Amino acid sequence: MSTIEFNQMLVKNADFLKPFAITLTRDSEAAKDLFQETLYRALANKDKYNVGTNIKAWLYTIMRNIFINNYRRKVKQNVIFDSTPNDFLIDQSQAVTINGAEGTLRLKDIQAAIHNLPEIFRNPFLLYFDGFKYHEIAEMLDEPLGTIKSRIHFARKLLKTQIHRF
Repeated sequence: MSTIEFNQMLVKNADFLKPFAITLTRDSEAAKDLFQETLYRALANKDKYNVGTNIKAWLYTIMRNIFINNYRRKVKQNVIFDSTPNDFLIDQSQAVTINGAEGTLRLKDIQAAIHNLPEIFRNPFLLYFDGFKYHEIAEMLDEPLGTIKSRIHFARKLLKTQIHRF
């Protein structure tokens, strides 16, 4: 499918998203932002759209996922309003002082725990930790993608049990 055809199909099927955005956000300005973000993501990921599938369902899914991610992000923020006349924002997470020596000791323990993992789990985990994607690791190690995901998952579980005491 060409870019022009995709853009035309997107514009033709985009109007139904506005009421859905208002239903999700219950705010017209937030709905406009959600609508724009959805169209932007659809355009940015047009290569992931499978020709012949329901574009409305694809766009609904994009919008719903953006809304859920934004909601989760807002819930995690620890921002409170100060009642002073200047209305400064205070970020609670910046009030922590970190002990560098203690952090170095913990880092050494974590590195030792990673080193003690069985090799079958350690190699995929270290590659993933270095920033490689699952499919890249699968190609490098000549293993199926599901096997790589499973090994990384089990490596995390093992590390979590070893390091939980911190």
